[in-house]
Amino acid sequence: MAKDKKHPLELKKIKDLKASQKEINDTIMTTNQGLKINDTNNSLKSGERGSTLLEDFLLREKITNFDHERIPERIVHARGSAAHGYFELYESIEQFSKAGIFTDVNRKTPVFVRFSTVAGSKGSTDLARDVRGFAVKFYTEEGTWDLVGNNMPIFFIQDAMKFPDLIHAVKPEPNREIPQAASAHDTFYDFVSRTTETLHNQIWVMSDRAIPRSFRMMEGFGIHTFRLINEKGASHFVKFHWKPILGVHSVTWDEAVKISGADSDFHRRDLWDAIEAGEFPEWELGIQIVPQEDEFKFEFDLLDPTKLIPEELVPVQIIGKMTLNRNPENFFAETEQVAFLPGHIVPGIDFTNDPLLQGRLFSYRDTQLSRLGGPNFHQIPINRPVAESHNNQRDGHMQMEIPKGQTAYFPNSLSGGCPHLSKIAEGAFHSYEERIDAKKIRTRSESFNDHFSQPALFYRSLAPWEQQHIAEAYTFELGKCNQTHIQERMLWLVSQIDTDLAKKVAEGLGLEIPASIQHPINQAIGADADVEQQQPPKKKNYLDAAPTLSQANTKFESIATRHIAVLVADGFSMKNLKKMKSVLEKKGAFVKLIAPHGGKVMCDENMGHTVDAAIMTTESVLFDALYIPGGKKSIEGLKKEPKFIKFINEAFKHCKAIAVDDEGEDLINDTFVSQSKQDPAILINKDPINFVDALAKHRNWDRMEFVKNIPV
Repeated sequence: MAKDKKHPLELKKIKDLKASQKEINDTIMTTNQGLKINDTNNSLKSGERGSTLLEDFLLREKITNFDHERIPERIVHARGSAAHGYFELYESIEQFSKAGIFTDVNRKTPVFVRFSTVAGSKGSTDLARDVRGFAVKFYTEEGTWDLVGNNMPIFFIQDAMKFPDLIHAVKPEPNREIPQAASAHDTFYDFVSRTTETLHNQIWVMSDRAIPRSFRMMEGFGIHTFRLINEKGASHFVKFHWKPILGVHSVTWDEAVKISGADSDFHRRDLWDAIEAGEFPEWELGIQIVPQEDEFKFEFDLLDPTKLIPEELVPVQIIGKMTLNRNPENFFAETEQVAFLPGHIVPGIDFTNDPLLQGRLFSYRDTQLSRLGGPNFHQIPINRPVAESHNNQRDGHMQMEIPKGQTAYFPNSLSGGCPHLSKIAEGAFHSYEERIDAKKIRTRSESFNDHFSQPALFYRSLAPWEQQHIAEAYTFELGKCNQTHIQERMLWLVSQIDTDLAKKVAEGLGLEIPASIQHPINQAIGADADVEQQQPPKKKNYLDAAPTLSQANTKFESIATRHIAVLVADGFSMKNLKKMKSVLEKKGAFVKLIAPHGGKVMCDENMGHTVDAAIMTTESVLFDALYIPGGKKSIEGLKKEPKFIKFINEAFKHCKAIAVDDEGEDLINDTFVSQSKQDPAILINKDPINFVDALAKHRNWDRMEFVKNIPV
């Protein structure tokens, strides 16, 4: 067949594709009733920075359809893990808030906390590169307060109107239902590259924050700017932060991939086991306070959920601590049925006009109506408040109470006027009285238009090893995209954040950074015109760096709950193990014996010890460090099993601390560790406390350059 002629089937495929594309290009967006729409990016507001209006039927239709797409699994945050605990206040902040939880230092407020991934289904892995949900239900004496946040301080979008678009883009592509729990595909990066407000949260997802070591070692954020209201009715803006006592630590991407295969329940198991062992996870609650009169003080908008307030500009004030001390009795009844609603607040806490928050107030309740069977989901035990509830709401699906009395309306005289209203002075909720004088408008404030300054600040604030991980993440993610024009658009956008970062990614992709993001396909439908309108003329540089954004500056004090793999075979040195184990366990670490087989392993003092895992059933990525106690016979036994060599090489490649005693050095001489014995995290015949110090540092990231080519 001549080279310039196409097969008839191929010609038909091209014709069908063109017809399909023409049909798509000729389609005008409408509501479900056929009403043509000219804006599906912005909710209807009372002024550019005003609150979202209830009359916005476009927003409600879009969100309602999205909320009810699937049952009964959560549409987002489907895979989760949770625990019970309590919150205690260090000091009263009555100058800012009248909420009892913030003024009464003698309270011990019960909490239920749910951690989750965002994009994956219930059956996906814990170690997906993803945002993590961090939702806290406070059962306060004044009512339930739900602080519904994430482990990143900002969100992808600025307006709730875009939420269905975001989730549809990141979820598996609908024509083939892949990939699962992954953002590395065309539809997501098509959306990101066309919606530049996403770039800040996106670079956080490319960082190590998206693959935490455990739930216990990640921060939590309320994301939105809320209000605190004091007894005098004065308002202060507030951002909420959860700071883990153990510090903020992550795994590497190579580990995450392998952990997903070795133990896809890694985070769930870690949280459960830590609580069962009495090593209760703890976070301190911090607040950033901005006076009402300073609302426009910054070069970014406080109401923009894609922006954070750098702690270098407004320090975080630590006011209390949360401890998780009890695992659920039943996963379905508690973890699955718990319902978090951003609209659950108490007197002393109030909302702002953040357009994403305004939409979430509607969306979360709407979602629970279908997921939990109807409006009575608050009667499910895990959702019941500790404060008594009385109202005239009756019946409905899943009614589990027996309301009594003749009346179910207000006002009434037949029931003595009960339930009656309360006065503000007696604790009734009262919304902050904010003056509104604005046009009803569907738009976005110009103060939301800077989409590059904070991603650039985040990147230049990171340590070199963190920056390298981001470059590798972008390279991997964009390498999974099949459309070159999407990759090129992303490269151009990344170059606006940081030129060196874009060059590293471009080199990995084998592409050039385009001079602009104009592309014939997109130009034909006016796509890039929207993107270009969103570009600020110049990045703002209100800080050269914000060190608090880097995990290199987290806490490196404790080794509590760290898992130490001890490689042993029959004849291992009991003296060395006893000495090391005593120190490690005293510091709260978990010591696990890994042997060539299960059952019992004998030490050189002829005592049997229970094996925690046979080498063929475990992987080095499940541990934080390793120790080899020596013993000639033991080392000879370990050398006979090749996987022990792989185990050591992998731990070394992942920059973990490795300690050996006596004949243990003979074993590491057969590994890549032998080439780097001067490494401060390689400890040969050292005091156990030196191993503790190396382990507390989490990793020796200086090893990265040396180990990058190790073939394991």
